[in-house]
Amino acid sequence: MSVWLRLGVFLACLLPLARLFWLGNHEGLSANPIEFITRSTGTWALVFLCLTLSITPLRRLSAQPQWLKLRRMLGLYSFFYALLHFSIWFLLDQHLDPARMWADVLKRPFIAAGFTAFLLLLPLAATSTRAMMRRLGANWLRLHRLIYLIAIAAILHYWWHKAGKNDFATVRIYAAVVAGLLGIRLWWAVKSVLGRRSKRAPAG
Repeated sequence: MSVWLRLGVFLACLLPLARLFWLGNHEGLSANPIEFITRSTGTWALVFLCLTLSITPLRRLSAQPQWLKLRRMLGLYSFFYALLHFSIWFLLDQHLDPARMWADVLKRPFIAAGFTAFLLLLPLAATSTRAMMRRLGANWLRLHRLIYLIAIAAILHYWWHKAGKNDFATVRIYAAVVAGLLGIRLWWAVKSVLGRRSKRAPAG
């Protein structure tokens, strides 16, 4: 994968943020700009999470290992937009008050799910460098399997939020995508276990 292609993907990942700035400068953030920005950053965090999860299936199905070179970038962009999403909520909705924030987490299940997903993202972002991969060894892979729990928590956050508005059209699409991306991994894992057992089974 060329450096120019990776640079192009890097810049393309900034387009959602550039769009928010453009809309802000042209009075296009709707009648409730805080809600618009919060919703937009949360949606893009989920989009990049799905893209990150899609890299391994794409690599295996296409037999092109170079796709893996995009996985860390996409994962960090998911964290970046999740950080913006969390920061807007904590700053503008909770007014930087930890006690108020914690009360909101305990009160509303969709906030608890989103907060859980964000907390689980923190160690993944902190250990995303090659130096941390070398230092953690096999534990790095075990740690980064948290992305599966993060994806489930993110879907619950989105689903429960939409449940209050009885608006499930969009979240069903994301839920189906995440279910497919996790389901294919489960299928591969089951096949691998069954394959190892069949090799160990005595002939006849």
